Amino acid sequence: METEKLKEQARKNAFRSNNGAVIRAVNIIRTDYVQLDMVLAALTPKIGKAEIMDGINYLTEAEYIRLRVIGTDRQSTLADSDFSELEAKLTAKGIRLVNGAEADPCIDL
Repeated sequence: METEKLKEQARKNAFRSNNGAVIRAVNIIRTDYVQLDMVLAALTPKIGKAEIMDGINYLTEAEYIRLRVIGTDRQSTLADSDFSELEAKLTAKGIRLVNGAEADPCIDL
């Protein structure tokens, strides 16, 4: 049973760490959108695509980042568009988070 608890804690720690890596990657070009494929390229092989997608989904749902279809004004989500068709940008809430004015227990910065 102890092994299962350790595995669960490791999974939770990885989720927080991965979310921090994703938001930092999106923050590189804070004033403009960054294509999700560029975020993927910057973070792999350290973090797998599934974990990056999980982080992007969390950060979108928590309103730290905004997603849109590349080169358009059409907002979207991972559920509604192909990963390679999307780009992300920090929201005001996301900017506050990366600058330490807000905290989130699911994100290690």
